[in-house]
Amino acid sequence: MGDEGVGVHAIRYMEKQKFSSNIRLLDGGTGGFHLLEYFQEYQNIIMIDATMDGNPPGTIRVITPKFSSDFPKVLSSHDIGLKDLVESAALLDTFPTINLITVSIEKIQPMLLTLSTDVENAIPTVYEKVKEVLGIINKLGKSHLDKRPMRSE
Repeated sequence: MGDEGVGVHAIRYMEKQKFSSNIRLLDGGTGGFHLLEYFQEYQNIIMIDATMDGNPPGTIRVITPKFSSDFPKVLSSHDIGLKDLVESAALLDTFPTINLITVSIEKIQPMLLTLSTDVENAIPTVYEKVKEVLGIINKLGKSHLDKRPMRSE
């Protein structure tokens, strides 16, 4: 999976760090509709993904997309991309605030399990960006980090 697996590597790195008990780290793997349940369950989601956006490998950006068209044009190609997931989630009656942390990659390397040096060196900065986003969410109030109230049927 090479550099396009930066999200998995970032989660593994962050699992070794300390987070408050109301923060859940999840390796979304290659995406998929099974992730939709988290869009309904949480008010805020921080996603990490690789993008081939023409920036130097290891470049990090944080965006808060509101529509699928706000996502970078070329995210890593998984079975179902983040854009597809967001479009599907938009059909739900609840939609979380999404903070997307992208890490620029040069190319997809499906036969590798390791990251290039530039992308690997970006992981600690991705962690710092996650902490920054959590700090902003925290300023909005602790309830923004909690799960949504369960709906009664």
